[in-house]
Amino acid sequence: MFSGRHDEKNVTHLCNCLTSSCTILPAGANNQREYIMKNTFLLASVLAAGLAGMPAPAAAHHGDAGRYDESAFIITGTVVEIKLTNPHSIVVFDVTDAAGKVVRWQAEMGSGQQLVREFGWTKENLKIGDKITLNGRKVKSGAPYMNMTEKAQIVMADTGKEIYKTPNFGKPDAAPAQAAPPPSPPKP
Repeated sequence: MFSGRHDEKNVTHLCNCLTSSCTILPAGANNQREYIMKNTFLLASVLAAGLAGMPAPAAAHHGDAGRYDESAFIITGTVVEIKLTNPHSIVVFDVTDAAGKVVRWQAEMGSGQQLVREFGWTKENLKIGDKITLNGRKVKSGAPYMNMTEKAQIVMADTGKEIYKTPNFGKPDAAPAQAAPPPSPPKP
């Protein structure tokens, strides 16, 4: 019934013959508890450093309540860049304003995987130089940015072909729930 420690070729074995268990530790580790604590601290440190280095959209998703004007906003422009990424894809397009100045806009949509799965997008659907008309929600700050994840549609400006439409596009907002009528007074 040996219970103890022995060193062999730069490896430490902590043995307990009563339980038939043996823990192998690297040379220099004094005991199992110290070894586990050091490794737990190292793992936690690496995990914390990894989370700190994550971009904000990947770390946590966010709601958009109050960020966008809920009235329909329609704009036509020429595609200059397409980013099919996660968690949101971005279409970058140029629009010429009334004064003749070119303004670069961005439209945020669902993920690249969602565009492929739900809309059948391929690299042929939308190309640099295509003229598109977008119907979506414009950010309230006035920046050239719009959200296409709710009540949105994209059509090819030249052909009218619809290439993107959210399930709730063109549908009225849900009516607010009506309160139940007050209970009738009891009959005498």
